[in-house]
Amino acid sequence: MAPGIDARLERIGIDDKYVNIPMDHGITIGATDGLRDIESTIDAVTRAGANSVLTQKGLAPRVHPNKNDAGYVVHCNASTVIGPASNDKRVTCTAEEALRAGADAVSIHLNVGSDYEPRQIEQLSELVADAHRYGLPVLAMTYARGANLEGEDPEHDADYLAHAVRLGEELGADVLKTAYSGDAESFERVVAATGKPVIVAGGSPRDDRAMLEQIRGAMDAGAAGVSTGRSAFQHDDPGAYVRAVSAIVHDDVSVETALSELADGRTS
Repeated sequence: MAPGIDARLERIGIDDKYVNIPMDHGITIGATDGLRDIESTIDAVTRAGANSVLTQKGLAPRVHPNKNDAGYVVHCNASTVIGPASNDKRVTCTAEEALRAGADAVSIHLNVGSDYEPRQIEQLSELVADAHRYGLPVLAMTYARGANLEGEDPEHDADYLAHAVRLGEELGADVLKTAYSGDAESFERVVAATGKPVIVAGGSPRDDRAMLEQIRGAMDAGAAGVSTGRSAFQHDDPGAYVRAVSAIVHDDVSVETALSELADGRTS
């Protein structure tokens, strides 16, 4: 790997472990709770141990003064929940624009199995070529999501998820994000499908125990960390939640210990 990519990966993680807080949801779902005053949220989660935050390029001026030396990832495609096709992610940023915005890495979303997969494969391939030219790492968010998938819950099917992360590596991405398959045993197959680090998505917010159990299971399966958005920025105490998540990812603590740290964080 190029020295620039290695150096920037160290800015968005610690010892090849990653706690990333994506906050690009303002395009997808609007300025929801936790994103209106995004400055305070960024300050809280990075003080609590988030290694990096992620937004679209236009929010860079609101990110940098509040990220407490954490890394910054600029996301490079998007869609909305009110548009004609939410799986149809379109390019919003180039690698050069991300660099001008002060990014340490770029990210892009792929819906493997959707009707838009061919275009998104091209998007990822082109972003990798451009980003690596500048020494920027690429985080590929490769989900199993679309009408061409089969089964009761294809978005969490380990075989589909394994295919998705392998696709990301094949196209040159440096870190891969995908959904959790539901248990550590099946998620091991997902992690084993690639030689690149896999970080697990937070998914829809649930209660604290369920979320932390998911992260613990992913780490037990060999994941390299987590990228959790709504569960963090919509939490009633984002800092306390991220502190608990970071303890699992970086300190290898149990769910019970993490829950205790979360409770302590709320009262401190």
